[in-house]
Amino acid sequence: MPYRLYQEEKQKAVNILNDIKVKLYKKGWFPATSGNLSYKLHDAPLYFAITSSGKDKGTVSHEDVIFVDKDAKPIEKTRLKPSAETKIHSQIYQKTDAGMVIHIHTTNNNFISEVYFQYGYVPIKNLEMIKALDIWRENAVIKIPIVENWFDLDKLAEECGKSIDVNIPGILIRNHGIYTWGKNEFEAKRHIEAFEFMFSYMKDLILFKRELLWLEEID
Repeated sequence: MPYRLYQEEKQKAVNILNDIKVKLYKKGWFPATSGNLSYKLHDAPLYFAITSSGKDKGTVSHEDVIFVDKDAKPIEKTRLKPSAETKIHSQIYQKTDAGMVIHIHTTNNNFISEVYFQYGYVPIKNLEMIKALDIWRENAVIKIPIVENWFDLDKLAEECGKSIDVNIPGILIRNHGIYTWGKNEFEAKRHIEAFEFMFSYMKDLILFKRELLWLEEID
């Protein structure tokens, strides 16, 4: 028997999505209407709210949110189009304890995903910000999975699902962006901020080291 979503539940999801998307938009993380966010409303059956495709993330409107099931199909009549990547959100909800998923495109995460793609993951160690992912081991080393940016979105969703590490709340898509999640909106926002901080640091370090090598060669 289908679970009935009440208006209060739906409005709460809309408010949370609008709040987070505007905050991240101000950081420049949703360029050219890219990216998407979702918020889980129910586990079994899986229902979640997700931002619709092609909308400016800097605006706030109830009309920009769609309610879908685990197959990424709207559960109520709507003229809006679900994000093309809704099935990836569904995979994350089905394979983790996520309550919210955030997907953004930035130059930093694109750069890092390309540099480390040949290894299949991004290794990060000796950074204090790892603790923001709720990883408190001494000398912790994390490996963020990277998958190919398949044009076939069904295949992309499948590959993302296969690559999810439940201990690492994020997955990179090569030259595309990052998906990250948390048990609630606070965790999801903290995780995306932590990943982007680490990617920015790593990018600067890589470029700095290359500059040093170049200077040594011409010295």
